[in-house]
Amino acid sequence: VHLVLASGILNLRKMAFGMAGDDEGRLASKPDQDYSALVDVLVQECKKLVQDGQLEDALEKLATLEKQTRTGGDMISTGRILVTIVELCYETQNWNALNEQLVLMAKRRGQLKQAVTKMVQRAMEFVDEITEEDRKLRLIDTLRTVTLGKIYVEVERARLSMKLATIKEAEGNIAEASTILQDLQVETFGSMDKREKVEFILEQMRLCLANRDFISLQIMSKKVSARFFENDQNSDLKLRFFQMMVAHGQHEKNFLTICKHYRSVYETKLVQDDADKRREALQNVVIFVLLSPFNNEQSDLMHRVAGERNLDEIPLYNALIKDIIRDEVLDWSHMCQTYEAELRTGTSFPATGSLSAETEDGRANWEALRKRVVEHNIRVIAKYYTQIRMSRMAQLLSLDDGECEASLSGLVVDKMIYARFDRLNGIVSFQQSSDPADLLNDWSRNITELTSL
Repeated sequence: VHLVLASGILNLRKMAFGMAGDDEGRLASKPDQDYSALVDVLVQECKKLVQDGQLEDALEKLATLEKQTRTGGDMISTGRILVTIVELCYETQNWNALNEQLVLMAKRRGQLKQAVTKMVQRAMEFVDEITEEDRKLRLIDTLRTVTLGKIYVEVERARLSMKLATIKEAEGNIAEASTILQDLQVETFGSMDKREKVEFILEQMRLCLANRDFISLQIMSKKVSARFFENDQNSDLKLRFFQMMVAHGQHEKNFLTICKHYRSVYETKLVQDDADKRREALQNVVIFVLLSPFNNEQSDLMHRVAGERNLDEIPLYNALIKDIIRDEVLDWSHMCQTYEAELRTGTSFPATGSLSAETEDGRANWEALRKRVVEHNIRVIAKYYTQIRMSRMAQLLSLDDGECEASLSGLVVDKMIYARFDRLNGIVSFQQSSDPADLLNDWSRNITELTSL
């Protein structure tokens, strides 16, 4: 029993000092002895050995002293020795020794975490200096192996992964580059600066978009807090973020969401201070709020956009949204004559490209706008008519009977309006029959009001 208790206490002490495993590392405590003077002498001696071509002897001497400084808890001296080892290997262009020493020193039993961090940071500087691609990739792979699972070098591992992903993307392997970055959950890194975290997540999103992985793109976007973009110093990251979210919304054909994204772009100080960017963002806000299917949220947003004071800078867009808000039947052919050139190619100002006839998305959006105008006209007719012949309704909408019926049926299915169609007589009724109980209650209430007079 006493042996078991003693063993348990020993294990707890090992865990407390970070010695539970050979490669976990431990934090430095107060050193038992200062080895700095001894390290100064040995470093100079080893540099002379390297100049004489005796790298292995120099590494052996440094490894012997490293054991003493490590077991003695001298973090500064241990870090200097580890940095010297990798520098000597790099200076002699001995790539095999460099990679072997990185792995070997990181796996020393009870290795000091701060010393490993210094060694990794120094080796990372070599990555940018190496010109040969194979050697660079091998060093990155070694450093990523060394940093795997170690929280104290998680930031370094993330930066190495970014470098590796950049190389893979340059080779045209976008899928692998995206996978490399998605393996890292930088939002949980406590030692990484918040701006750097967001930049990393934006890079993850960009590669997901380039790889047409829209599901992962949406997941990644949830990791960025909206409060981060409230700081004007982060406006550049905000614009990058919403640019990718617009691309995601365009893929999903979620026009209302796109409108909200462009509204966030429009409200950015960096955009507000630039007249051209402000006008372009507002143009897109108007276009996509009009492309959005009608509902209470869309109607509320459209009225708020219509009240935007800067709409006077784009008069035709201002007139268009005012036309849609009014409860009047709109003639599509007249709208095309008035607005098409401005919306699709730009006459007064450059067009945004959202309705361009040159792109597939632009043509699809133009058809969606036509559909929204037809739906608007049907809602207006339903408001002013209780019954109307299908032929007359098709005439008002400038559609044939089949297309008119299809549009009407779509609104009824979506519960935007109530309508019944008598095919034999060709009559559409918009008046909803009242429930007998509700009708009796209305009569009773009216009689009560009359008698109370």
